[in-house]
This record gives sequence, structure tokens and C-alpha cells, in this order.
Amino acid sequence: YRHHRPQTFAEIDGQSHISDTLLPPLESGKIAHAYLFSGPRGTGKTSTARIFAKAINCKNNTSSHESGKTAKFGEPCNKCENCLAIADGRYLDVIEIDAASNRGIDEIRDLREKINLAPMTGKYKVYIIDEAHQLTSEAFNALLKTLEEPPAHAVFILATTEAHKIPATILSRVQKFDFGKAARGQIEEKLKRVVKKENAKISDESLSLISKLAEGSYRDAEVLLEKVVSANASPKDSEVAKILGYGKSEDLLSLLDLLLLKKTKEAIFWFGSYLEKGGHPKVFLENFIELLREVLLLKVGALSEKESSLAPENFTKLSTFSSQINHEKLSSW
Repeated sequence: YRHHRPQTFAEIDGQSHISDTLLPPLESGKIAHAYLFSGPRGTGKTSTARIFAKAINCKNNTSSHESGKTAKFGEPCNKCENCLAIADGRYLDVIEIDAASNRGIDEIRDLREKINLAPMTGKYKVYIIDEAHQLTSEAFNALLKTLEEPPAHAVFILATTEAHKIPATILSRVQKFDFGKAARGQIEEKLKRVVKKENAKISDESLSLISKLAEGSYRDAEVLLEKVVSANASPKDSEVAKILGYGKSEDLLSLLDLLLLKKTKEAIFWFGSYLEKGGHPKVFLENFIELLREVLLLKVGALSEKESSLAPENFTKLSTFSSQINHEKLSSW
């Protein structure tokens, strides 16, 4: 996922509303001193923050370095010394702070002491505070003082998965951008591009499975894909499912059949066998709940064979199960 991290606003998948909102002010030279990027994990918050840092420090953005004129910015060139250094994580004027492990007032005090120093090579110092919601109350209060009167060369970008934990006093001093959870189709398209660049051969069905397990996170999907490709660059669908600990739909249907017939002992043996084959309890639970969800949708007439994730023959079995389970039983499960 680090190798295929987006390097421009245009490359950020599934967040066009963010790019379309950030670029116009940049192009007109209007830069706020503080931003808050909020959204689920793996949706591009930190990547966008780094792209923003490159955009306002890019050396090939000549208009930003013309003296006596209003600075204007845009997409980073990704070729100049500043862009390359930021991409490699060795640019001294981009300071990344992990609030999950540096959440105290001492770290923010250190930031306040050094923030007034002019940038060493670029036009702006950019402070990226990841998992910002984990800062302590004292640290937030110290940060607030800096946000109230920041030096002209400083830009803050706070990234968080839990925006509701950010104090109102901080929220009132930042521009907030909400990153959306990635749709399964968007993740599949990204994985297809990655597979092509890596010269791997993975079927669309397997990529669909990876996209499903990623639960809306591009990063999680790329990590799962890396796990598969590192084992076999041209795996069969059955191998992908095994590597990811994913049970086949027909196997889950057989378990559902055992439960309907009240064969408790056989169901326990089934689960034991699943674990012995390398299955993961969390993956099993998610898959089984998804199966029960399809049964429920089928019962209320909100699911067709085309919309189901099951093969036609398995959808027929599911229809049979749906007629055998009442709403109360399904809800209790």
C-alpha cells in the first residue's frame, strides 16, 4: 500500500469531493492555517495531507515563489527536490506526529517552541497530527493556543477516525473535510490497477472477495492483496479464499442447514474443522452474518438473484432456507 500510495489529488480514489474542494482555494492562493481530515481508516486522509504539503512546497510551482505576487498552488510536480523528499518522509519541514503514541502536553509544548522557526527549505512548515482525537485534554488546550495565533508559515492538518472526540474549541478553528468509506466497486477498480502494475494474475472474483473483506478501506484491501500475491502471484480462487481464511458460500450454507435441523454437535464439529483448516473466527462471523442478512432481505423481497453475492445454485438453496426460517428465529440468531 505504501508503494501504490496516491501522489496527486487526481490519484486519490473515491474522494473527488475532497480534491474538488481543496484544489480551487490552492489555485487561488487561499490557504487556511488548519484543516481536519475525518473519516474511516484507509480512505486517504494521511495521503491527502502529504499531497497538500507537497502542493504548497513544490519548487516547480513557480508562481508560489515569485516575489511580490500572491502565491498560487496546484498539483505537486512530484519531480522537484521538495516533492521527492516529502514523498520519502525525509523533508524536515513536514512534521508528522502520531497522537496515539505522542498524546501528551510535552509533545505539543515542543511543537510550540519550534513552530516559530522559519522553514528550512520550503515555503511552509506542515504539521500532520494523525489520530488527533487521542490527544489529552491538556494537549488540546496547548494546541489551541497555537491555532489561535499561528505563524504565517505554519499549516496544521489533523487526521482522525473519530471527529466527535475533537473538542469544539479546536473544530471552530479548522476547515473540516469528511472522507467517505470506499464502495466495494471503487476498491475493486483500485486493486485491478495494482494487479496490472505488479504483473500479477488474480481473477475478478478473488478481487471482489478482497474488496468485500476490506470493509471500505483501500489500505486494508491493498494489505490483503499483498498477502495473497506474496504467497502466489497467480493464485486460484480457492487459494485466495484459503489464504484469507474465507469459508466458501456452500460451506456456510451447509452450516446453516445443520442449525436449521438442530444438529448442534455436527455444527460444533463443522466449526472446529473450519478453524483447523486455518479459518479465522472474525472472518467467519462476518461472513455468516452477511449470509443471514441475505436471508432476511430475501424474506422481505428486497434481494434478487442478480443482487446476491451467491452463485445461482447456492441462491436457490438460500431461497429454500428463507422459507424455513421465521423472522423471530432469524433475529435471535
